Amino acid sequence: MATQARNALLSDENWMERALDLARSSVGLASPNPVVGCVLVRDNAVIGEGFHAYDDVDHAEVVALKQAGRLARGATAYVTLEPCSHQGRTGPCADALIAAGVQRVVVAVQDPNPHVSGTGLKRLQQAGVSITLGVHETEAKLLNAAFARFIRSHRPYVTLKAGLTLDGRIGPPPSAAHTSGSVHWITGDISRAAVQQMRHNADAVMTGIGTVMTDDPMMTDRSGRARRRPLLRVVLDSKLQLSTESQLARTADRDVLVFCTKPASSERVRALEALGVRVEKIAADPVRGHLSMQAMMQKLAELDITHVLLEAGAELNATALNAGIVDKLYLFYAPAIYGDEAVPLVRARQPGGFHTLRLANYRLHSMGEDFAVEADLQNPWQ
Repeated sequence: MATQARNALLSDENWMERALDLARSSVGLASPNPVVGCVLVRDNAVIGEGFHAYDDVDHAEVVALKQAGRLARGATAYVTLEPCSHQGRTGPCADALIAAGVQRVVVAVQDPNPHVSGTGLKRLQQAGVSITLGVHETEAKLLNAAFARFIRSHRPYVTLKAGLTLDGRIGPPPSAAHTSGSVHWITGDISRAAVQQMRHNADAVMTGIGTVMTDDPMMTDRSGRARRRPLLRVVLDSKLQLSTESQLARTADRDVLVFCTKPASSERVRALEALGVRVEKIAADPVRGHLSMQAMMQKLAELDITHVLLEAGAELNATALNAGIVDKLYLFYAPAIYGDEAVPLVRARQPGGFHTLRLANYRLHSMGEDFAVEADLQNPWQ
Protein backbone atom coordinates (compact mmCIF):
# COMPACT_ATOMS: atom_id res chain seq x y z
CA MET A 1 0.00 0.00 0.00
CA ALA A 2 2.86 2.40 0.82
CA THR A 3 4.41 1.80 -2.61
CA GLN A 4 1.06 2.40 -4.34
CA ALA A 5 0.54 5.64 -2.42
CA ARG A 6 4.05 6.80 -3.34
CA ASN A 7 3.50 5.98 -7.02
CA ALA A 8 0.21 7.88 -6.99
CA LEU A 9 1.95 10.89 -5.45
CA LEU A 10 4.68 10.83 -8.08
CA SER A 11 2.06 10.59 -10.80
CA ASP A 12 0.24 13.61 -9.38
CA GLU A 13 3.49 15.56 -9.29
CA ASN A 14 4.31 14.68 -12.89
CA TRP A 15 0.90 15.71 -14.21
CA MET A 16 0.99 18.92 -12.17
CA GLU A 17 4.38 19.76 -13.69
CA ARG A 18 2.69 19.57 -17.08
CA ALA A 19 -0.10 21.83 -15.84
CA LEU A 20 2.50 24.30 -14.55
CA ASP A 21 4.20 24.34 -17.95
CA LEU A 22 0.83 25.18 -19.50
CA ALA A 23 0.31 27.94 -16.93
CA ARG A 24 3.64 29.46 -17.97
CA SER A 25 2.15 29.82 -21.46
CA SER A 26 -0.36 32.21 -19.86
CA VAL A 27 2.36 34.69 -18.89
CA GLY A 28 1.86 37.90 -20.84
CA LEU A 29 -1.57 36.78 -22.02
CA ALA A 30 -3.68 36.45 -18.86
CA SER A 31 -3.07 39.64 -16.84
CA PRO A 32 -4.87 41.03 -14.88
CA ASN A 33 -6.23 37.52 -14.34
CA PRO A 34 -4.01 34.79 -12.85
CA VAL A 35 -1.99 32.41 -15.00
CA VAL A 36 -3.57 28.95 -14.86
CA GLY A 37 -2.92 25.61 -16.53
CA CYS A 38 -5.12 22.51 -16.49
CA VAL A 39 -4.54 18.91 -17.61
CA LEU A 40 -7.34 16.31 -17.78
CA VAL A 41 -6.14 12.72 -17.40
CA ARG A 42 -8.00 9.44 -17.86
CA ASP A 43 -6.44 5.96 -17.86
CA ASN A 44 -3.01 7.59 -17.50
CA ALA A 45 -3.43 9.56 -20.76
CA VAL A 46 -4.13 13.24 -21.47
CA ILE A 47 -7.62 13.78 -22.84
CA GLY A 48 -7.64 17.57 -22.64
CA GLU A 49 -5.43 20.45 -21.56
CA GLY A 50 -5.32 24.19 -21.72
CA PHE A 51 -4.23 27.49 -20.22
CA HIS A 52 -5.97 30.78 -19.63
CA ALA A 53 -5.57 33.75 -21.98
CA TYR A 54 -7.65 36.79 -21.04
CA ASP A 55 -8.75 37.64 -24.57
CA ASP A 56 -9.89 34.06 -25.24
CA VAL A 57 -12.22 34.36 -22.19
CA ASP A 58 -12.39 30.61 -21.36
CA HIS A 59 -10.54 29.58 -18.23
CA ALA A 60 -7.99 26.75 -18.40
CA GLU A 61 -10.43 24.16 -17.03
CA VAL A 62 -13.05 24.98 -19.66
CA VAL A 63 -10.47 24.83 -22.47
CA ALA A 64 -9.43 21.36 -21.30
CA LEU A 65 -13.04 20.19 -20.85
CA LYS A 66 -13.97 21.27 -24.38
CA GLN A 67 -11.07 19.21 -25.72
CA ALA A 68 -12.02 16.17 -23.68
CA GLY A 69 -15.73 16.22 -24.41
CA ARG A 70 -17.55 13.16 -23.04
CA LEU A 71 -14.21 11.55 -22.08
CA ALA A 72 -14.05 13.95 -19.10
CA ARG A 73 -16.51 11.79 -17.14
CA GLY A 74 -14.52 9.91 -14.52
CA ALA A 75 -11.29 11.77 -15.32
CA THR A 76 -8.83 13.54 -13.00
CA ALA A 77 -8.18 17.27 -13.46
CA TYR A 78 -4.82 18.78 -12.52
CA VAL A 79 -5.19 22.54 -12.01
CA THR A 80 -2.49 24.98 -10.89
CA LEU A 81 -5.00 27.26 -9.09
CA GLU A 82 -8.22 26.47 -7.27
CA PRO A 83 -11.15 26.36 -9.75
CA CYS A 84 -13.27 29.48 -9.40
CA SER A 85 -16.67 29.37 -7.75
CA HIS A 86 -18.04 32.77 -8.78
CA GLN A 87 -19.66 34.23 -11.88
CA GLY A 88 -17.42 36.58 -13.81
CA ARG A 89 -16.97 36.89 -17.56
CA THR A 90 -17.51 33.10 -17.50
CA GLY A 91 -19.42 30.73 -15.26
CA PRO A 92 -17.79 29.01 -12.28
CA CYS A 93 -15.14 26.48 -13.32
CA ALA A 94 -16.00 24.32 -10.31
CA ASP A 95 -19.52 23.91 -11.71
CA ALA A 96 -18.13 23.09 -15.16
CA LEU A 97 -15.96 20.30 -13.72
CA ILE A 98 -18.92 18.91 -11.77
CA ALA A 99 -21.23 19.01 -14.80
CA ALA A 100 -18.62 17.20 -16.92
CA GLY A 101 -18.46 14.35 -14.41
CA VAL A 102 -14.82 14.82 -13.40
CA GLN A 103 -14.14 12.38 -10.57
CA ARG A 104 -11.05 13.89 -8.94
CA VAL A 105 -9.41 17.33 -8.91
CA VAL A 106 -5.78 17.89 -7.93
CA VAL A 107 -5.02 21.54 -7.10
CA ALA A 108 -1.62 23.15 -6.56
CA VAL A 109 -2.76 26.14 -4.49
CA GLN A 110 -5.95 27.78 -3.22
CA ASP A 111 -7.20 31.02 -4.72
CA PRO A 112 -5.39 33.94 -2.98
CA ASN A 113 -8.54 36.07 -3.07
CA PRO A 114 -9.66 36.04 0.60
CA HIS A 115 -13.29 36.52 -0.43
CA VAL A 116 -13.48 33.28 -2.45
CA SER A 117 -10.53 31.17 -1.27
CA GLY A 118 -11.66 27.63 -0.54
CA THR A 119 -15.18 28.04 -1.92
CA GLY A 120 -14.38 26.30 -5.20
CA LEU A 121 -12.92 23.32 -3.37
CA LYS A 122 -15.92 23.21 -1.04
CA ARG A 123 -18.34 23.18 -3.97
CA LEU A 124 -16.45 20.30 -5.59
CA GLN A 125 -16.37 18.29 -2.36
CA GLN A 126 -20.09 18.83 -1.79
CA ALA A 127 -20.70 17.36 -5.25
CA GLY A 128 -18.71 14.24 -4.34
CA VAL A 129 -15.53 15.12 -6.23
CA SER A 130 -12.33 13.88 -4.58
CA ILE A 131 -9.85 16.70 -3.83
CA THR A 132 -6.07 16.68 -3.43
CA LEU A 133 -4.51 20.04 -2.50
CA GLY A 134 -0.91 21.29 -2.35
CA VAL A 135 0.86 19.41 -5.16
CA HIS A 136 3.74 21.68 -6.32
CA GLU A 137 2.30 24.48 -4.20
CA THR A 138 5.57 26.45 -4.02
CA GLU A 139 5.98 26.60 -7.79
CA ALA A 140 2.34 27.54 -8.27
CA LYS A 141 2.62 30.37 -5.75
CA LEU A 142 5.69 31.78 -7.53
CA LEU A 143 3.81 31.80 -10.83
CA ASN A 144 0.93 33.84 -9.38
CA ALA A 145 2.82 36.02 -6.90
CA ALA A 146 1.79 39.15 -8.82
CA PHE A 147 -1.88 38.18 -8.92
CA ALA A 148 -1.79 37.35 -5.20
CA ARG A 149 -0.34 40.78 -4.33
CA PHE A 150 -2.82 42.54 -6.63
CA ILE A 151 -5.94 40.73 -5.40
CA ARG A 152 -5.02 40.79 -1.71
CA SER A 153 -3.41 44.24 -1.34
CA HIS A 154 -4.87 46.16 -4.28
CA ARG A 155 -1.44 47.21 -5.53
CA PRO A 156 1.04 45.82 -8.07
CA TYR A 157 3.74 43.32 -7.19
CA VAL A 158 7.12 45.05 -7.55
CA THR A 159 10.38 43.38 -8.55
CA LEU A 160 13.53 45.50 -8.20
CA LYS A 161 16.05 44.39 -10.83
CA ALA A 162 19.63 45.58 -11.14
CA GLY A 163 22.90 44.58 -12.80
CA LEU A 164 25.84 44.98 -10.41
CA THR A 165 29.54 44.49 -10.02
CA LEU A 166 30.86 42.33 -7.20
CA ASP A 167 31.29 45.46 -5.07
CA GLY A 168 27.65 46.40 -5.52
CA ARG A 169 27.92 49.12 -8.19
CA ILE A 170 25.23 49.60 -10.83
CA GLY A 171 27.11 52.15 -12.94
CA PRO A 172 30.71 53.09 -13.72
CA PRO A 173 32.53 56.12 -12.30
CA PRO A 174 31.49 59.39 -13.96
CA SER A 175 34.78 59.56 -15.85
CA ALA A 176 34.06 56.24 -17.58
CA ALA A 177 30.30 56.49 -18.13
CA HIS A 178 28.87 56.64 -21.65
CA THR A 179 31.97 57.72 -23.50
CA SER A 180 31.25 58.53 -27.16
CA GLY A 181 27.54 57.94 -26.55
CA SER A 182 27.96 54.18 -26.09
CA VAL A 183 25.89 52.08 -23.69
CA HIS A 184 27.89 50.65 -20.79
CA TRP A 185 26.84 47.05 -20.10
CA ILE A 186 27.82 45.55 -16.75
CA THR A 187 26.38 42.06 -17.18
CA GLY A 188 26.69 39.55 -20.01
CA ASP A 189 24.38 38.39 -22.79
CA ILE A 190 22.68 35.64 -20.75
CA SER A 191 21.77 38.03 -17.95
CA ARG A 192 20.45 40.60 -20.39
CA ALA A 193 18.31 37.96 -22.13
CA ALA A 194 16.90 37.00 -18.72
CA VAL A 195 15.96 40.64 -18.15
CA GLN A 196 13.95 40.65 -21.37
CA GLN A 197 12.06 37.61 -20.09
CA MET A 198 11.41 39.48 -16.83
CA ARG A 199 10.01 42.40 -18.82
CA HIS A 200 7.74 39.98 -20.65
CA ASN A 201 6.51 38.64 -17.31
CA ALA A 202 5.65 42.16 -16.10
CA ASP A 203 2.82 44.54 -17.00
CA ALA A 204 5.00 47.63 -16.56
CA VAL A 205 8.67 48.59 -16.35
CA MET A 206 9.50 51.64 -14.26
CA THR A 207 12.46 53.96 -13.88
CA GLY A 208 13.31 57.51 -12.81
CA ILE A 209 13.95 60.58 -14.91
CA GLY A 210 17.62 60.55 -13.90
CA THR A 211 18.12 57.19 -15.60
CA VAL A 212 16.21 58.38 -18.67
CA MET A 213 18.33 61.52 -18.99
CA THR A 214 21.56 59.56 -18.53
CA ASP A 215 20.86 56.43 -20.59
CA ASP A 216 18.02 57.44 -22.97
CA PRO A 217 16.54 53.91 -22.78
CA MET A 218 13.61 52.48 -24.77
CA MET A 219 12.46 50.13 -21.95
CA THR A 220 10.71 47.72 -24.33
CA ASP A 221 9.95 44.00 -24.13
CA ARG A 222 12.36 42.43 -26.62
CA SER A 223 11.74 38.82 -25.59
CA GLY A 224 9.97 38.10 -28.86
CA ARG A 225 7.06 36.46 -27.01
CA ALA A 226 3.41 37.38 -27.55
CA ARG A 227 1.71 39.60 -24.99
CA ARG A 228 -1.90 40.72 -24.65
CA ARG A 229 -1.19 44.40 -24.05
CA PRO A 230 1.93 46.51 -24.58
CA LEU A 231 4.45 46.76 -21.76
CA LEU A 232 3.65 50.02 -19.98
CA ARG A 233 6.80 52.15 -19.70
CA VAL A 234 6.61 54.28 -16.55
CA VAL A 235 8.84 57.24 -15.66
CA LEU A 236 8.89 59.00 -12.29
CA ASP A 237 9.53 62.61 -13.26
CA SER A 238 8.45 65.08 -10.57
CA LYS A 239 9.16 68.23 -12.60
CA LEU A 240 8.24 66.74 -15.99
CA GLN A 241 11.69 67.03 -17.54
CA LEU A 242 11.21 64.24 -20.11
CA SER A 243 12.51 65.46 -23.46
CA THR A 244 10.34 65.20 -26.54
CA GLU A 245 13.53 64.01 -28.29
CA SER A 246 14.05 61.05 -25.95
CA GLN A 247 13.63 57.53 -27.28
CA LEU A 248 10.70 57.03 -24.91
CA ALA A 249 8.83 60.06 -26.27
CA ARG A 250 9.65 59.31 -29.92
CA THR A 251 8.44 55.69 -29.65
CA ALA A 252 5.41 56.33 -27.43
CA ASP A 253 2.03 54.98 -28.45
CA ARG A 254 0.01 55.52 -25.25
CA ASP A 255 2.39 53.01 -23.65
CA VAL A 256 4.58 55.60 -21.90
CA LEU A 257 3.24 56.96 -18.62
CA VAL A 258 4.96 59.83 -16.81
CA PHE A 259 4.15 60.56 -13.17
CA CYS A 260 4.85 64.12 -12.04
CA THR A 261 3.95 66.43 -9.18
CA LYS A 262 4.68 69.81 -10.79
CA PRO A 263 4.43 69.87 -14.61
CA ALA A 264 7.04 72.22 -16.05
CA SER A 265 4.37 73.89 -18.21
CA SER A 266 1.10 73.15 -19.95
CA GLU A 267 3.00 73.43 -23.25
CA ARG A 268 5.33 70.60 -22.20
CA VAL A 269 2.35 68.45 -21.25
CA ARG A 270 0.64 69.08 -24.60
CA ALA A 271 3.83 68.38 -26.54
CA LEU A 272 4.38 65.05 -24.80
CA GLU A 273 0.75 64.02 -25.09
CA ALA A 274 0.81 64.84 -28.80
CA LEU A 275 3.55 62.22 -29.13
CA GLY A 276 1.48 59.57 -27.33
CA VAL A 277 2.93 60.04 -23.83
CA ARG A 278 0.44 59.90 -20.96
CA VAL A 279 1.11 62.48 -18.23
CA GLU A 280 -0.38 61.87 -14.79
CA LYS A 281 -0.07 64.30 -11.89
CA ILE A 282 -0.10 62.60 -8.50
CA ALA A 283 0.42 63.65 -4.91
CA ALA A 284 3.82 64.33 -3.45
CA ASP A 285 5.02 62.61 -0.29
CA PRO A 286 4.09 65.09 2.49
CA VAL A 287 7.36 64.50 4.35
CA ARG A 288 10.01 64.05 1.66
CA GLY A 289 8.44 66.00 -1.22
CA HIS A 290 9.11 63.42 -3.95
CA LEU A 291 6.44 61.44 -5.76
CA SER A 292 4.33 59.42 -3.36
CA MET A 293 5.11 55.74 -3.88
CA GLN A 294 1.75 54.74 -2.45
CA ALA A 295 -0.21 57.12 -4.69
CA MET A 296 1.68 55.85 -7.71
CA MET A 297 0.99 52.21 -6.81
CA GLN A 298 -2.69 53.01 -6.37
CA LYS A 299 -2.87 54.63 -9.81
CA LEU A 300 -1.13 51.67 -11.46
CA ALA A 301 -3.55 49.28 -9.76
CA GLU A 302 -6.45 51.32 -11.19
CA LEU A 303 -4.93 50.62 -14.62
CA ASP A 304 -4.96 46.85 -13.86
CA ILE A 305 -1.17 46.72 -13.62
CA THR A 306 -0.42 43.65 -11.51
CA HIS A 307 3.39 43.42 -11.83
CA VAL A 308 5.96 46.22 -12.06
CA LEU A 309 9.62 45.68 -12.90
CA LEU A 310 11.70 48.46 -11.34
CA GLU A 311 14.89 49.23 -13.30
CA ALA A 312 16.14 52.39 -11.71
CA GLY A 313 19.05 54.33 -10.30
CA ALA A 314 20.44 54.47 -6.78
CA GLU A 315 18.07 57.12 -5.39
CA LEU A 316 14.83 55.63 -6.70
CA ASN A 317 15.96 52.17 -5.54
CA ALA A 318 16.46 53.54 -2.04
CA THR A 319 13.12 55.37 -2.08
CA ALA A 320 11.19 52.31 -3.25
CA LEU A 321 12.84 50.03 -0.70
CA ASN A 322 12.29 52.53 2.11
CA ALA A 323 8.63 52.90 1.10
CA GLY A 324 8.10 49.14 1.45
CA ILE A 325 6.66 48.66 -2.03
CA VAL A 326 9.32 46.19 -3.25
CA ASP A 327 8.29 42.54 -3.04
CA LYS A 328 11.30 40.91 -4.69
CA LEU A 329 14.93 41.67 -5.49
CA TYR A 330 16.57 40.18 -8.58
CA LEU A 331 20.21 41.20 -8.68
CA PHE A 332 22.54 40.15 -11.51
CA TYR A 333 26.22 40.16 -10.49
CA ALA A 334 29.05 40.41 -13.03
CA PRO A 335 32.71 39.47 -12.35
CA ALA A 336 33.90 43.07 -12.11
CA ILE A 337 34.87 45.64 -9.48
CA TYR A 338 34.33 49.37 -10.09
CA GLY A 339 35.40 51.01 -6.84
CA ASP A 340 34.10 53.75 -4.57
CA GLU A 341 33.46 56.41 -7.24
CA ALA A 342 31.03 54.20 -9.16
CA VAL A 343 27.24 54.33 -8.69
CA PRO A 344 25.93 52.21 -5.77
CA LEU A 345 22.76 50.12 -5.76
CA VAL A 346 21.10 52.48 -3.25
CA ARG A 347 21.77 56.07 -2.29
CA ALA A 348 19.31 57.82 0.02
CA ARG A 349 19.01 61.60 -0.09
CA GLN A 350 16.14 61.95 2.33
CA PRO A 351 15.60 62.30 6.08
CA GLY A 352 16.56 59.14 7.92
CA GLY A 353 18.76 57.74 5.15
CA PHE A 354 18.35 54.15 4.00
CA HIS A 355 16.64 51.53 6.16
CA THR A 356 18.92 48.51 6.48
CA LEU A 357 17.63 45.28 4.94
CA ARG A 358 18.81 41.75 5.59
CA LEU A 359 17.76 39.01 3.18
CA ALA A 360 16.61 35.80 4.84
CA ASN A 361 15.07 34.03 1.85
CA TYR A 362 17.17 33.97 -1.30
CA ARG A 363 18.10 31.76 -4.25
CA LEU A 364 21.21 31.78 -6.43
CA HIS A 365 21.10 31.31 -10.21
CA SER A 366 23.94 30.78 -12.68
CA MET A 367 23.85 33.20 -15.63
CA GLY A 368 26.85 32.22 -17.75
CA GLU A 369 29.75 34.32 -16.53
CA ASP A 370 27.38 36.12 -14.14
CA PHE A 371 25.23 34.93 -11.26
CA ALA A 372 21.94 36.24 -9.90
CA VAL A 373 20.51 36.59 -6.41
CA GLU A 374 16.72 36.29 -6.19
CA ALA A 375 15.27 37.30 -2.83
CA ASP A 376 11.74 37.77 -1.51
CA LEU A 377 11.23 40.82 0.69
CA GLN A 378 7.51 40.26 1.26
CA ASN A 379 5.15 37.32 0.92
CA PRO A 380 2.23 38.41 -1.31
CA TRP A 381 0.19 35.38 -0.23
CA GLN A 382 0.06 36.45 3.43
